[in-house]
Amino acid sequence: MNYISTRGTAPILPFAEAMMTGLARDGGLYVPHLVPQMTPDDIAGLEGVPYEEAAYRVMQPFVAESFSETELRDAIRRAYQGFRHAARAPLVQLGPGHFLLELFHGPTLAFKDFAMQLIGQLFQIALSREGRRITIVGATSGDTGSAAIEAFRGLPNVDVFILYPHGRVSEVQRRQMTTPDEANVHALAIDGTFDDAQARLKDLFNDHAFRDATGLAGVNSINWARVLAQVVYYFTAAVSLGAPHRAVSFTVPTGNFGDIFAGTIARQMGLPIDRLVIATNQNDILDRALTTGDYRVGRVEPSISPSMDIQVSSNFERALFYAHDGDAGAVAQLMEELKSGGFRISQGALQHLRELYDSGSVSEPETIATIARVRAATEQIVCPHTAVGIEVASRHLRPGTPMVTLATAHPAKFPDAVEQAIGLRPALPPHMGRLFDLPERVSRVENDKDALKSLILERRTA
Repeated sequence: MNYISTRGTAPILPFAEAMMTGLARDGGLYVPHLVPQMTPDDIAGLEGVPYEEAAYRVMQPFVAESFSETELRDAIRRAYQGFRHAARAPLVQLGPGHFLLELFHGPTLAFKDFAMQLIGQLFQIALSREGRRITIVGATSGDTGSAAIEAFRGLPNVDVFILYPHGRVSEVQRRQMTTPDEANVHALAIDGTFDDAQARLKDLFNDHAFRDATGLAGVNSINWARVLAQVVYYFTAAVSLGAPHRAVSFTVPTGNFGDIFAGTIARQMGLPIDRLVIATNQNDILDRALTTGDYRVGRVEPSISPSMDIQVSSNFERALFYAHDGDAGAVAQLMEELKSGGFRISQGALQHLRELYDSGSVSEPETIATIARVRAATEQIVCPHTAVGIEVASRHLRPGTPMVTLATAHPAKFPDAVEQAIGLRPALPPHMGRLFDLPERVSRVENDKDALKSLILERRTA
């Protein structure tokens, strides 16, 4: 299985190299040159198997040349052994035909753990095999950073630098990044928004001399391995609700488009997904793009669902690549236009996207009201991102087709928003009880590529 760039001029790589590389050298994102298929019998065979077995069966065709069966199975086992629910990704019914997929039972209480814990294991295998040392640099709107730090903290051949927008993540998210005391972990608070952090990250990767000198590697959702690990829970959820014998729809609260793109891959593999519904908060570039055909960057508005406070959704580039039938030149042209603020999606590509996705946006008052309504009706307490998904999903329910809303984070990660909605401050799980007592380590850094380069060169282990 080889991987190609969405912009067409980067080297073609096997899975392990694509994973370690992250962003392609031409600025594009790696995608498989073909998507393996699962037959209805293959899908039906996932019923009742442990999550780890389902993960192996779904992912193995994508990674076979890079990791042996033993290596992959061992990596999956180690990745999920710290999750605090036997099902790993359990389903909970909200109402008739509407289900929550709880993705917050991992070590940092967010869906990012499903991918990041596995990537940490796969990186270790590959690095040990090759005797390499790397420098991981990531940008986060909140959850990716803590998940990456948890996965790579203390590892002997990795330095980790995580950029987050100063003052624009929740206190729990910040403390998860700033309280680990391992010497290889560095939390960097950048002056600006997540889009600024993501732009500086891409600047570093596109500086090829710096990239090669530091062994730069990326674990943002631009990393194909992140997307692949998230494909698995679409299969496990759908099979629990009757797939492949009936179709299932999914609503995904999303900012950077990686989690919902994983659903796109599951659909291409043969999973009978009826609709994939994009749920956004007031930073609604994806909803506007699907509605109007105009992908135009606006001002990032801070919200109570900060992990979605994004205007440049990097993984949308992958969707555009498929919408243009793999025309990398067309994608490269659109990304060039994006530098000037946005682009118009062609009619053919827009029709393709609309055949795959529905969308909707939710205001702050609607988010608060949804948290309160869900609590009153079901006694479930949901985080504000999940509430955005639930509200949009409620507009797209169809009789006879189950709808699954992805519950992306534990409500205790966003206690202020939850307390505002229901007058109750959700407690952290016992294993995180000392989070507010631990000292923080963080470096404030200006929104400047050269400042970041200097800091990374100074702090990394040679």
